[in-house]
Amino acid sequence: MRPLDFIPVKFTLFLIFGILAGYYTKWSPVLPLLFTLISFLFLTVLFIGPYKKKGALFGMAMTATVVGVGMLAVCIAQPTYESDHYSLFNLQENHRWHLKVREVLKSGFSGRRYVAEVLRMDNASVGGRLLIQVAADSLTQDLKEDEEILVGGTLAEIRASLNPGQFNYKAYLEDLGIYHQLYLSSGAIRWRNISSSTVLGMAGRLRGTIIQRLEDAGFSGDELDIVKALLLGERKDIRAELYEEYQNAGAVHILAVSGLHIGIILMLLKFLLAPLRRLPHGKTAELLLIVLLLWAFAFLAGFSASVVRAVTMFTFLAYALYLNRPGNTFNIVALSLFFILLLINPMLLFQAGFQMSYAAVIAIIWGYPGILALWSPKYLILQKAWQLMAVSLAAQLGVFPISLYYFHQFPALFFLSNLFIIPFLGVILGLGFVVIILAFYQTLPEILMRLYQYIIYVMNHIIRWLAHREAFLFREISFDVGHLMISYLLVFLVLSSFARMRVRNVILFLVVVVIFQLWSLHVALRLHGVERTLLLHQSANTVLLQQSAGRLRVHTADTLASIPLVKNYAVASAIRQIYYLPLENHYQVNGRRILVVDSTLTSNPPALKTDILLLTQSPRIHLQRYLDSLSPRIVIADGSNYRAYIQRWQKTCAEKKQRFYYTGEQGALDLHLIKSVDIAH
Repeated sequence: MRPLDFIPVKFTLFLIFGILAGYYTKWSPVLPLLFTLISFLFLTVLFIGPYKKKGALFGMAMTATVVGVGMLAVCIAQPTYESDHYSLFNLQENHRWHLKVREVLKSGFSGRRYVAEVLRMDNASVGGRLLIQVAADSLTQDLKEDEEILVGGTLAEIRASLNPGQFNYKAYLEDLGIYHQLYLSSGAIRWRNISSSTVLGMAGRLRGTIIQRLEDAGFSGDELDIVKALLLGERKDIRAELYEEYQNAGAVHILAVSGLHIGIILMLLKFLLAPLRRLPHGKTAELLLIVLLLWAFAFLAGFSASVVRAVTMFTFLAYALYLNRPGNTFNIVALSLFFILLLINPMLLFQAGFQMSYAAVIAIIWGYPGILALWSPKYLILQKAWQLMAVSLAAQLGVFPISLYYFHQFPALFFLSNLFIIPFLGVILGLGFVVIILAFYQTLPEILMRLYQYIIYVMNHIIRWLAHREAFLFREISFDVGHLMISYLLVFLVLSSFARMRVRNVILFLVVVVIFQLWSLHVALRLHGVERTLLLHQSANTVLLQQSAGRLRVHTADTLASIPLVKNYAVASAIRQIYYLPLENHYQVNGRRILVVDSTLTSNPPALKTDILLLTQSPRIHLQRYLDSLSPRIVIADGSNYRAYIQRWQKTCAEKKQRFYYTGEQGALDLHLIKSVDIAH
């Protein structure tokens, strides 16, 4: 099978190129619109004119048009280009906000979190979306989807990651069209009501009713949370430890309703509705019922991005099966990707879940037949086991480069987890829908409830056992964009070899392996010459990193608290050797003296020349006396200090015209790069 022979696949690639071009160039919609119109006009002239037989010219015009559509789609998808977006107004002042809750997010330590649509700002009708954070003690009852609230407050910008190697939550939310957040304390909500219902709101209330009925029937704990994840798309209540166990066992994809679940549901529906085929027009009725029930499940799961893309794809697949043409699966994937999802929401392309879903599906479609042909066992049980292994291997080949790039770990036991769990997933899903329906009508027998709960209990224990085989879990793997691109070239060659073994493919594979090794060597050599002294930001702690030739010395007041932060940096920088040391009061960096002033020092400054004054752990000092005595080039405060102290120091430095740097606002600072005029970080 040669996927590039399919025109929809080519169009998909051109559309993706256009989306990437529009996203990274940050053009306004005017230029992509002009480019698209001119390309389309040229295409029309070629189509209706005497030059339509010139295939190459027509193909170039079609390519340009599709690329232009991609660029235009991603530009239009940016909410800030809307004329009524709230960000076009003055956001520095306090405003009255009329908001409608659209999504309930996983609660954090500081309180509950929601995504809300802006309906009005003061008396102006505006649009846009906000992240709402409500203090834990502010409400006696959680907000629900579709609930409208009236609040007062000033918007805050969502902070970018303050340290290198950290997840950039700001960029993630911006790709979702969310640019600001609103903190609500007790009494801030003046009014709340549901004045109109949306499809998402109705689905949320239905899920809430089902969950309540399941709890009434006796479900609780981890078993209830797994039922909510598998059948209702609600993952936010799963314990962090349980979620990590599924992740370490290579089975975390089971918890996210995606193509695997929709594919199993499609097979169950085809089996249950098979008798309809004996009736006149039975195949058509079967198709309509399957599509209706698939989208009913998408409604129940809240139309999340993963569910929508999976249901869209399997709707096309159901139609292909109806036409008895399941072989054109590459066309099906490309059609669902191109015509439906990316045109409606091109920002999906930048979400890790979207990338991993389609990488897995394409790898299965392309590589599964070749892998399956490698072995033909005689016994039926071995045949079924090998089919599962072949599917699992193909999927992992598709997603492991993305997984390494985003998560920097690889569970080698994914074979066993898929072999143990996937055969029973059909039973869990099929029986689960029966359980939900009976529980909803309050007719669920206790014996069935206990049986189903026990099945999930056993599945959790299998996952827990696999997750604790630490020797088969490879963590903290450094993997950059170069590794990602070269790895997918390797995957492409492997899948091509499975489809048809050629000497040329083997030679190319070996060449690309050498290129991968050369790139890794380049990264290591580049790292060898790096000299940095980096002050990270961490609340209630001081973390000073000294990086030299691939080694990292960590000077910190709290070693245990600093480990996750340091590991993120070490993985991103491909550093293996890490040494933890106590924090000192004096350092020499690039010929400059650093004085670290903490709570143990007296209010009298030491008699020595100081270039950099670092304030940590909220020292009770007379800062003006230090400035007069030491005349430092810069004063730095990190996250270990009280906020009130920092504000007082900022004011003192402003009065003395002394440069002041706070890591909580400006992020980590490389002390090597401090100059006499400006600061680079």
